[in-house]
Amino acid sequence: MTGFGQATSNSGEGSLSIEVKSLNSKFLDLNLRLPKKFSEKELELRNLIADRLERGKVSLSIDFQPGLKQEIRQQYNDALFASYYTELKKLADKVGAPHDGLFQMALNSPDVVQSNGREELDTTEWERVASLLDEAIKQCDKFRSTEGKSLEGKLAGYIENIRQGLLQVEEIDPKRVEKIRTRIRGNITDFFGSEGFDANRLEQEIIFYIEKLDIHEERVRLKTHLDYFLKVIGEKQSAGKKLGFIAQEIGREINTIGSKANDAEMQKHVVLMKEELEKIKEQLNNVL
Repeated sequence: MTGFGQATSNSGEGSLSIEVKSLNSKFLDLNLRLPKKFSEKELELRNLIADRLERGKVSLSIDFQPGLKQEIRQQYNDALFASYYTELKKLADKVGAPHDGLFQMALNSPDVVQSNGREELDTTEWERVASLLDEAIKQCDKFRSTEGKSLEGKLAGYIENIRQGLLQVEEIDPKRVEKIRTRIRGNITDFFGSEGFDANRLEQEIIFYIEKLDIHEERVRLKTHLDYFLKVIGEKQSAGKKLGFIAQEIGREINTIGSKANDAEMQKHVVLMKEELEKIKEQLNNVL
């Protein structure tokens, strides 16, 4: 589900900015962009996010700009630098080459630049990061909740459209059965003539055929699934997967009605119900 959260903080140690972005995904897919200083906490950051954001393609970005109070963490080997520079200058003089660039070459020579220890994240800094991350996740979750309210209305609308299609199917069904009965009788009469068949046997065959096309049970089950879908939407806990399973059952009943319809008018409403169901399935990718 789409979401965005941001939190920033400024202190003498430097400025810290955290962004959490979430896009639609069936699973939790985390992507972290961290300064080197925070890399040791990557696993903890992943766990903090996973505990709060259950699904989505989530990206975490931490930007840290050191403050003026930050000590210089880089030192230079003066003697070694001077030796490199002297030797490079001698080589340049031998071949008559200019001295431009010798300073940078000597500075970049091995072991001239020395680190003043590894950057480490102390307890206070980590607490600051965790606090800002918590705030950013809250904002992201709030963003997702707002979108979820809008999505709930859309899903309810699609379910209502399917229900209206089902009402049309129920209205057409008695007429459909009579049309099938009449069509079979007419075809038999045209083929055999009025005296060439057993009317009782024909009636039995018609009843057997119509029973195979009966959709009463499918209509009842579809109506039950629609009601249950709306009930689950109103529940507080995450229900994305459950709604997906219910949508599958809705699709199964609609498909069965379509296969038994044997009526052009009813098939039109079946197609419309399928269209609404596809919209539901597409939107369910956004539901936790």
